[in-house]
Amino acid sequence: MTDQGKRYQAVDIERFLAAAFVALEVPENDATAVARLMVRADLYGYDTHGTFRLRQYVNRLRDGGLNPKATITTVMERDAVALVDGDNGFGHLAMSAATELAIKKAATAGIGWVGVRNGNHAGPAALYVNQAVENDMIGLCGAVGSANHVPPFGGSDLLLGTNPIAIAVPAGRSPPFVLDMATTVAASGKIRTLAQRGEPMPEGWMVDRDGKPLTDPKRQSEGLMLPIGGPKGYGLAMALGLLAGSLNGAAFGKDVVDMTRDTGKPTNTGQFIAAISVAAFGDINAFKTTVDGVFETIRSSATLPGHDGVRIPGEHRGETFEERSNNGVPLHPKLVEALSGIAKELDIPDLS
Repeated sequence: MTDQGKRYQAVDIERFLAAAFVALEVPENDATAVARLMVRADLYGYDTHGTFRLRQYVNRLRDGGLNPKATITTVMERDAVALVDGDNGFGHLAMSAATELAIKKAATAGIGWVGVRNGNHAGPAALYVNQAVENDMIGLCGAVGSANHVPPFGGSDLLLGTNPIAIAVPAGRSPPFVLDMATTVAASGKIRTLAQRGEPMPEGWMVDRDGKPLTDPKRQSEGLMLPIGGPKGYGLAMALGLLAGSLNGAAFGKDVVDMTRDTGKPTNTGQFIAAISVAAFGDINAFKTTVDGVFETIRSSATLPGHDGVRIPGEHRGETFEERSNNGVPLHPKLVEALSGIAKELDIPDLS
């Protein structure tokens, strides 16, 4: 996605988002916490998982599918593992609690693995693995997608989601390694963004029921999203569904609720976050030096024609964060228009 549209300061977007949630009976502290994480996603460049998601959250709060006054609880806990129940509240709140607990456990046990059930969409997984990196830990996160858009390989029934995975590894002089990806060729949010903007999607993202390329994002519900690497992506999506869904007592497969279409139903979304202490394996600084050396070797690889150079996953997110923090977050005119509609609907001050 390219930067298009007027720029808005992060603090102003946070204030607007929080006001929208408070108008729908979300406690102010929770509203502020969710708004901050949504804008943080925008600052890092995850434009499809930040402010863009407000309409979905508003609809679910309005129609009863999302609990505005959720109480997050830990329902199972051992030395290195735990299970958090999100009480059908914001996924951001449940995942924040799970991440904090995973990091705490990793500090003593070497690893902390925390599952989430009865959650909801929580924004990009990078938000949570980044917190592990900030504590000199490796982060691993997975989730069951918030709707089924993908058939099992060779099938035609929609039984899988985009089921994302994120991994973050700390470095020394270099920015951390941060991989955050859907197990489909494109994330569902990118398709929704193109639909809002009235732009076509590339061939290879989706096919129709006859297996022909589908390029109209507004017809997403008619088609099938394609997994990365064919059967390999299908297998990875299924593995993540078992770890984030079935293991936690959360929805997976036919039990997944479409968060956009079924706005009055709880989704019982499942996620997991794992933090791995680097210090448990050896000297932190030595590890970071080793990682820096690996990155330098990778970057120095001779490039193929048509490529400017080799990059490390996530290395430019920090630059994007700093640039947008200083100059504002670009919001596409179509998104601003949608936000204005929400402001009128909730009788709160318009962002602009």
